[in-house]
Amino acid sequence: MDHITTAGSAVPAKTQPAPRTRWYKQLYFWVLTAILVGILVGWLAPSAGIAMEPIGTTFVNSMKMLIGPIVFLTIVGGIASVADLKKVGMTGLKALTYFQVGTIFAMIFGLVAINIFRLGEGVNADASTIKTTESAAKLIDAGQHQEWWQFLTHIIPNSIVGPFVEGDILQIIFIAVVFGIALNAMGKVGAPVLDGVQRLTGVMFKILGFIMKAAPLGAFGAMAFAVGKYGVSSLTSMGGLIALFYVTSILFVVVVLGSVMAFLKLNIFKMIRHLKEEYMLILGTSTAEPALPGLMRKLEHAGVKKETVGLVVPTGYSFNLDGAAIYLSLAALYIAQATNTDLTIGQQLGLLAVMLLTSKGAAGVAGGGFIALTATLTTIGTIPAAGIMLIFGIDKFMSECRALVNFTGNAVATLFIAWWDRTLDADRARRVFNGEVVEPMPAEDPIHIDEVTDIDEDLAEYGHHTPKHPATDRRPAYSESS
Repeated sequence: MDHITTAGSAVPAKTQPAPRTRWYKQLYFWVLTAILVGILVGWLAPSAGIAMEPIGTTFVNSMKMLIGPIVFLTIVGGIASVADLKKVGMTGLKALTYFQVGTIFAMIFGLVAINIFRLGEGVNADASTIKTTESAAKLIDAGQHQEWWQFLTHIIPNSIVGPFVEGDILQIIFIAVVFGIALNAMGKVGAPVLDGVQRLTGVMFKILGFIMKAAPLGAFGAMAFAVGKYGVSSLTSMGGLIALFYVTSILFVVVVLGSVMAFLKLNIFKMIRHLKEEYMLILGTSTAEPALPGLMRKLEHAGVKKETVGLVVPTGYSFNLDGAAIYLSLAALYIAQATNTDLTIGQQLGLLAVMLLTSKGAAGVAGGGFIALTATLTTIGTIPAAGIMLIFGIDKFMSECRALVNFTGNAVATLFIAWWDRTLDADRARRVFNGEVVEPMPAEDPIHIDEVTDIDEDLAEYGHHTPKHPATDRRPAYSESS
C-alpha cells in the first residue's frame, strides 16, 4: 500500500475503493454495541444504570475540554494563512445568511407538523396547577431573564481566559477571529506564531485520538444513566410527540438538506454513511460537541478548504441548530394546544420570529433548549412558561435527535458555503463519500485522519496512511500552500 505524505506525493487510485477493516475493529461498531448494552442495563437494572452516570459525564467532559482549543486554533490557523481577509468576511456573511434561512425552514417544518396532528389537544392542562421541579425551575428562571438581544452582547467576553474555562463556543469564535485577523496583518513577523498554531493543532488532534479510544465506555455510561433515570415510561406516555418530532426531523433531513446536497450533486445518504462514527458518538452521548473535531477533519479531507471548515463548522454549532429549531417550534405549539391557548397564524409567525433570536441567545448554555423555549414563551406572553413541565420528562429522549439533525445541518451547510465560495472540490467530495481512495489535501494537517474516529491507528478506512514523521519533517500549512 502506498504511503502518502502531507504533500500528496503518491498517485491515488481513482476508482479503487478504500480498504475495509474488519467490523470488530471499527469504532462505530463498538459504540453501537455500548449503546445497546447501556439501554439493557438501564432498563433491567435502573439503579445500576444511574450509577453509570460518572462514566458518561467524564467522557463528555474530556471531549469538551478540547473543543475550545481546537475551535480557536483551527479558526486562527485558517484566517491567518489566507491571502485575502475580505474572503473570510464574505464567507462569514454567507454562512450567517444560510444559517438563518435553514433555521426558518426547520421551524416551519415543526409548525406545520404540530398544526396538522395537533397532539396537544385534549390534554386540557391547567398552567396554574402545574408543579415545577427544582431543576426545571432553574431553567425556567434563566429563560425568563433571557432577553432576545443578549446573544449580541454575549459574544464579547469579559476576559480572554473565561470562554475557554466556561466552554462558551460563541465567545471563543469571537476571540479566534480577532486573533486570526491580527496575526494575518502581521505578515512575516507572525509566521513563527502561525507555525506554532499549526503544531498545537496537531497536538490537540493527537490528544483527541487518545480520548476517542474511550468513546464506547462514554456511550455506555451516558445511555445507561439516561434509561435508568428516566425509564421507558416517559417514552410510552408521550410516544406520539416523540414520534412526531423524530419523523419531522427525518423529513427535514431528507427533503430540505437532501435537496441542498442534490443541488451540489452529492448524496446525503452517502455523506451520512461516511460520518457514521460521529453519528454513533452523538447517539450515545446525546450531544453533538464530541463529534465536532471529527466532522472538521473529514470535511477538510473531502475537499473543503481548511479556512472554510474552521469558520463555518464552529459557528454553525451556535447559529445553525436545525434540530433545535424544529424542537422549539413543535414544543411551543404543543404547550399552547395542551393549555388551550389559541394562536392565530399571525401569532405563530410572530412566535417564529422571536425564536430566531432567542434560540441564538441560549446557544452553548447548559439546558439551552429549555432556556430558549422559556425565553420565547416569556417574550410572547400568551403561552404559560410553566407549560414546559409537560415535556420536561421526555426531553432527554429528544436530545439525541436534536443533536443528530444539528450535526447533519452543519455538515451540509459547510459544503454549501464552500460551493458558494467556489472552493468546493465536488468531485473529491463525491469520491470520498463513495469510499474511494483519495490523496490528502495539499495543506491537510499531518495527522492521520483515522486517529480521530477509528479504534485502530493502522486502519486505512479513508484511503491513506500518514507515516509517523519526526516533528522536524512536518511543514506548516502556510509554507506548503505558498
